[in-house]
Amino acid sequence: MRRMLCCRAQRISLVVIGALSFSSLLVILWNVDVIPPPPDDDVETGEQEIVRLPRKVETAAENTTAAYNHNATSSLSSPTSWPTCERNTSMADTVSGFASLPAHIQDHLYYRHCRHFPLLLDAPDKCGGANRSEEVFLLLVIKSTPGNYERREVLRKTWGEERIEFGKQIRRLFLVGTTLSGFERQRLDQMLEIEQREHGDILQWEFNDSFYNLTLKQILFMEWMDKKCPHVQFLFNGDDDIFANTDNMVEYLLSIGDKKKGKEKHLFVGNMMSGVGPLRWPTSKYYVPVQVQEENWYPDYCGGGGFLLSGFTASIIYEMSKSINVHPIDDVYMGYCLQRAGLKPATHQGVKTFGLTIPSRILDPFHPCFYREMLLVHGFTPPHIYVMWHRIRDPKLKCRSVL
Repeated sequence: MRRMLCCRAQRISLVVIGALSFSSLLVILWNVDVIPPPPDDDVETGEQEIVRLPRKVETAAENTTAAYNHNATSSLSSPTSWPTCERNTSMADTVSGFASLPAHIQDHLYYRHCRHFPLLLDAPDKCGGANRSEEVFLLLVIKSTPGNYERREVLRKTWGEERIEFGKQIRRLFLVGTTLSGFERQRLDQMLEIEQREHGDILQWEFNDSFYNLTLKQILFMEWMDKKCPHVQFLFNGDDDIFANTDNMVEYLLSIGDKKKGKEKHLFVGNMMSGVGPLRWPTSKYYVPVQVQEENWYPDYCGGGGFLLSGFTASIIYEMSKSINVHPIDDVYMGYCLQRAGLKPATHQGVKTFGLTIPSRILDPFHPCFYREMLLVHGFTPPHIYVMWHRIRDPKLKCRSVL
């Protein structure tokens, strides 16, 4: 009887574990030490090698808000020799009303001069090396956060799949910083290292991964691209919660290739915003006080949910970024870089960063016929992305009776 009860208990445990998400299961396994830490760099595992650089492991007692830029650096060198970039404490005395600003705004002003951070996870051969990077037709550059495992995994199986489309190479990278501290930080870092061992598609830097630091991801990626992937033809820059039809993107870029000579000409298209300015309401996610920007208008820019650009334009933006103050809103910052270079963004009707308007309430808002001609639509959950990708590629899909 005791043996029967034991077996029943084991079966029940397996059922419970099977119902958990992969991320939850990883947390359980790490807690009971079923998954060991990743192997040392000098131990052969027969698996893809992780390019992993030395990191500082925070203790649980450390304040993650104060760690906003705690490992920032002020000069380019090898990651192990960069000096720490100290916060500019004079801001508290020179900026009017500094003490009344929210903590994340204060941090932004304290560390706005810091632009270089240690690279923790690298993918140096993503483009086949700098000299062969022109072979990459479209590089998908996707902003993620350490805990968004499910989103990354769905994208790898759908629109972010690395493949040859219309005879052109598509490659993929996820950009992440760091979050949390102590044991939680260690578990997330271990999960990223496991992903990196399997997919080799993550760039991780040592900075606090927050909304106000998205601009840092752009700057750090462009710095990486300049060294590791300087001749890529086109890039798609987007979030990990969008639905993107990368087949359509390649087809569109091929259609303008003869007119623009591909990567040798300016291209920056998305959902262009014009005639808008900073929001001054402290409760807004996009709050930008006058202490950060005095002007009441932004330059023309494309919404950060996603946009396409040529390698030529990406290189110009990187050069301009070296002399422009970091702005907390990343898509606005790209607009300032374009403005400095005398370039303009443009609108593409297939880019819907505010979602798609469906003509009737009685219609299914996620019917694939509404999305199959789009380049991207913002605001999708992983299940919706997975289903939509397969439905729009179904050869039996008929849309005449729906549209």
